Amino acid sequence: MRGFALAVAAAIAAAPVAQAQVTEEMLLNDTASTGDVLTNGMGRHLQRYSPLDTLNRDNVQNLVPAWAFSLGGEKQRGQETQPLVHEGVMYITGSYSRLFAIDVKTGREIWQYDARLPEGILPCCDVVNRGAAIFGDNVYFGTLDARIVALNKDTGDVVWNKRIADYRAGYSYTAAPLIVNGLVVTGNSGGEFGIVGEVQARDAETGDLVWTRPVIEGHMGTLNGEESTMTGTLNATWPGDMWKTGGGATWLGGSYDADTDTLVFGTGNPAPWNSHLRNAGQPVDDNAGDNLYAASRLGIDPANGEIKWHFQTTPREGWDYDGVNEVVAYTDREGNDRFATADRNGFFYVLNREDGAFVNAYPFVKDISWAEGIDENGRPIFVEDNRPGDPAEAADGNRGEVVFSSPSFLGGKNWMPMAHSPDTGLFYVPSNEWGMDIWNEPITYKQGAAYLGSGFTIKPNYEDHIGSLKAIDPDTGEVVWEHQNPAPLWGGVMTTAGGLVFTGTPEGEFIAFDDMTGEVLWSFQTGSGIVGQPITWEQDGEQYVSVISGWGGAVPLWGGEVASAVNYLNQGGLLWTFRLPQQLAAN
Repeated sequence: MRGFALAVAAAIAAAPVAQAQVTEEMLLNDTASTGDVLTNGMGRHLQRYSPLDTLNRDNVQNLVPAWAFSLGGEKQRGQETQPLVHEGVMYITGSYSRLFAIDVKTGREIWQYDARLPEGILPCCDVVNRGAAIFGDNVYFGTLDARIVALNKDTGDVVWNKRIADYRAGYSYTAAPLIVNGLVVTGNSGGEFGIVGEVQARDAETGDLVWTRPVIEGHMGTLNGEESTMTGTLNATWPGDMWKTGGGATWLGGSYDADTDTLVFGTGNPAPWNSHLRNAGQPVDDNAGDNLYAASRLGIDPANGEIKWHFQTTPREGWDYDGVNEVVAYTDREGNDRFATADRNGFFYVLNREDGAFVNAYPFVKDISWAEGIDENGRPIFVEDNRPGDPAEAADGNRGEVVFSSPSFLGGKNWMPMAHSPDTGLFYVPSNEWGMDIWNEPITYKQGAAYLGSGFTIKPNYEDHIGSLKAIDPDTGEVVWEHQNPAPLWGGVMTTAGGLVFTGTPEGEFIAFDDMTGEVLWSFQTGSGIVGQPITWEQDGEQYVSVISGWGGAVPLWGGEVASAVNYLNQGGLLWTFRLPQQLAAN
């Protein structure tokens, strides 16, 4: 057994009775079912919107702490989880691959599971975990040694434990799993180690593999234990054997559009970062150098893992502009079914939900330098002088020409999820205004070793702010309002029918904004930086809000000059839950 559950006697005595099984219908209706939060994204469309309006613009100032829960120990690294709530029990994941069940009435621990992580794990960007999934009698989460674990939701006992990939080759796993039609669907992490991105689907009851879909061309998928179809066409967009270590990690997980019965997964950077190695001899205007399907969004059939469509946000990618950022299904003001995604490359894309076809794109950060814009086909109009230089052309052959590129490789928006309000029609996007000096270096692949071929230093673009929460109109690209923050924003966003937008800052402030104006209506200092994801639900006639506080993630590890500027921020591991008392709801 690769982990263990810790029972707390006092908590068990106070624990709720065994909960009902979670069904596919319950997952489908998660947004409307306001007493529970059963999915990452508060709905598998990932809108992160609640129809609750008990808590609203007029009374949010009356929101008060109900309880706080400490993750304890010395494992106080970045806390990026989104809580789940089911029939009086909350489930959260923690750094170093931990999972907790908590009584939502008291904040007491019911059980805890700690994965037994081996020596030699290779997580890229802190020891974070972004949440769990729940279905039937089980709760599921991934571990840093690239495993997926099913636990009994009532006891924390291990039901099954399966390997996604070999951690010794650089694989890991940090995303929340996705449940669709009795399948547990996962991606993988490790794009900086020359791994191959893949989506896998398992039987939720047994953990047995049903299908696999690699996302780099030339690799073979499987269905029911047999080879199925090849991804793409061998060597159509990759030279030589580079597809074998092509990257494209599916590290943020995916969404599910029930209307079209489609899984939507994003894919990460191609490997190595040095684009000259991956595009040798290919002209700039030739699609043969696109390195499919890295830096893309993929529509996948949940029944068999076949790719229905793809849209590549950054072909010929050379800046680590991963395409993993969440794809949100929504309906625009004219009744069109759309997808929206705010890419790491600085552009906000609108796609057709039926086939992933390009509709429009707008810059959502300032000072984009690597492209002049997006053409009518959705392809970037490259500024080739802002591509890091080829080290083979350098006098010493060790470092190509250094360029300043904006946004930085941590992106105009990174993993931190945006939210959409069907009431305002707006998206609320946590973004950052920063750039980088970047250059290419020679590199060869070695299993388990970093496979970048680039060096970099991140720098802020402005003296007074880096973070910027933006309310964006997806029909026009207009920034309706903006709230600037000194430190980078790295936490998720939530919006509600009460006219509120919630998010947190690295400085520890948990903030509620007016969704129409951006006015700050309420804030609470949590004691550590917020890089987690807020939720809201109702219980006993009152509305609750929860968010985890605990500074960490990629910025302190990779942020260059930005990391130095925020090195005073304290780590932590505290889950805060707030409530609006009934007697104050009318105020």
